[in-house]
Amino acid sequence: MLQRVRHYKDQDYRKMRSVCQRNKALFEDPLFPATNDSIYYARSPPGTIEWKRPSELCADPRLFVDGISSRDLNQGSLGNCWFVAACSCLATEASLWRKVIPNHKEQEWNPKRPRNYCGIFHFRFCRFGSWIDVVIDDRLPSIDGRLIFCHSDDSREFWCALLEKAYAKLNGCYEALEGGNTAEALVDFTGGISELVALDKEDYGNDLEKRKKLYQNLLNAHSRGSLISCSIRPESGEQLEAQTGCGLVKGHAYGVTDVRKVRLGVGLLSFFKSEKLFMIRMRNPWGSTEWNGPWSDGSEEWKQISKGERERMGVTVRDDGEFWMTFHDFSVYFTDLVVCRQINTTALSLHKTWAEATRFSEWLVCDPPLQNRSGGCINNRDTFLQNPQFVFNIPSDDSALLYLQQEDKRLYRKDGWGQNLSIGFEIFRVELNREYRMHSFQQKVTGSTYIDSRSVFLRAELKQGQYVIVPSTFERAQSGKFLLRLFTEKPSKLRELTLDQPKPSFWSCCLGYPKRVTSVHVHSAAGLLLPESSSSPDAYVVISSEGTKVRSKVHKSNSNPDFDLKGLFYRKNEKKPIKIQVWCSSFLRDQFLGQATVEADQNMNGSSYVLQLQDKSSRQHRAGSILVEVSSSDDLTAL
Repeated sequence: MLQRVRHYKDQDYRKMRSVCQRNKALFEDPLFPATNDSIYYARSPPGTIEWKRPSELCADPRLFVDGISSRDLNQGSLGNCWFVAACSCLATEASLWRKVIPNHKEQEWNPKRPRNYCGIFHFRFCRFGSWIDVVIDDRLPSIDGRLIFCHSDDSREFWCALLEKAYAKLNGCYEALEGGNTAEALVDFTGGISELVALDKEDYGNDLEKRKKLYQNLLNAHSRGSLISCSIRPESGEQLEAQTGCGLVKGHAYGVTDVRKVRLGVGLLSFFKSEKLFMIRMRNPWGSTEWNGPWSDGSEEWKQISKGERERMGVTVRDDGEFWMTFHDFSVYFTDLVVCRQINTTALSLHKTWAEATRFSEWLVCDPPLQNRSGGCINNRDTFLQNPQFVFNIPSDDSALLYLQQEDKRLYRKDGWGQNLSIGFEIFRVELNREYRMHSFQQKVTGSTYIDSRSVFLRAELKQGQYVIVPSTFERAQSGKFLLRLFTEKPSKLRELTLDQPKPSFWSCCLGYPKRVTSVHVHSAAGLLLPESSSSPDAYVVISSEGTKVRSKVHKSNSNPDFDLKGLFYRKNEKKPIKIQVWCSSFLRDQFLGQATVEADQNMNGSSYVLQLQDKSSRQHRAGSILVEVSSSDDLTAL
């Protein structure tokens, strides 16, 4: 992800801190004043709110007390469990929280040099492709001398309260944090990509093999610094944040703070016993209310594990909101799992690395309608292809990670239009040499769901070839900016298709301008044999027209290969045939097996034909045929 850091509304922390030190004054933020407008926009305060600095709330304030821990956080009176749960996850990964809380040692209170303290802090969040440095003062909303929002168990510790204030400033006010998706905060903390797993819909609770695979994926993700959260989706009509009989709360976000395999047995038996338990630890942002089933705090099951193992796991017997479950129970009771992954793009790494490509664009409502860039989802077949289009290459069969993120709207909640658009995308396989926008539907290979979330993620298994991704809003005629991120094993050459057809130039007068556009799709061949041999060739196919060529991959030892090769040709002389040649790949010199030609016959448009392969010189039929589909039009924007 992009690592550029920009100052929120041009507030430079270091410059502003220097001014405060020079003037020997505590910082007061003019952009986020200590008033009720910085807290609420729709409802009334629960009492008389006083903005107090940490030194007014306790005698010895600290950013951290005994380091940073997921157990530090308590939610407070704001309905932002999703944000606090994300903070719990953040606290477990030092490499990430140090990025969000930069220069944390410099920002810490220094009792030896109290005059250096200026009441100014800064935090960083990743938003829409860049890191944003947010400056705040240390005045915090309180009632009767107690913080009313996120706070630590230790009254001297203020990192979570200050972090929450910076996030509230970024989003407009504290109330703007009411209700949300943990995935949003995790992405803001990491710059990673969030993946949603529907545990109930995929039936992980009853499918042992799928559950084992998911657990191993989570174990690997957690060990590599990914942040994980979970929740229980309430049924229609159920009350949010209603506690169930097992102690879990529906419609409430939990932070996953540990994933580990636990060896059963006590004493020497634990060294020889091979049985292991798949365990997962979570924390309720309320700082209380825990799971009361098997392996809950103080349950009999913990006697199956040695004291040393329990200490290594950090097992506590107190109502601090943190608890352990078996992964089986977790898969049965929880419905949604969010994994925010740090995609490895480092060239030198022991783990799988990915090549990242990013593109910014937007949906626009324009005039005239044919230039509309907000055509809605694929259900709107007459306007869907008017959306922005992006082409990318897959050099060899591989996985691709696709992530679509819309610009955050939470900041505009005060103005009454802070809701996310419902977004998604479709992926089509296109001609290998396509350079211009699609104007007719091609072969759809996959697509995402449409959801009113800030981001949509899809992992797709794609064959070698070229693809077009069309991001769109569900409804047509909606405007908004978006960021498209694509991760592949090899560089994908992701780029936006902006032209509808070849542009006329000075040379068009001399060399001619295309009169016809033709798409040729070579599906398969049959009966291919090497000359004077009955063995199968290492075959590949080449389609060529007026100097333009596309070539398929080599199909090893296959006399009936499925080439599945598409080429698009803008033809200046439509009377010239299109050649389809089949070759056998060889170390020294490729051998020609035969060719077929597509003649200028308009009756072939949109049809599939079996063409016989011929020898180039004698034009005699060889043993073999090839299946070809042709689409052609005089309208250069037809395909």
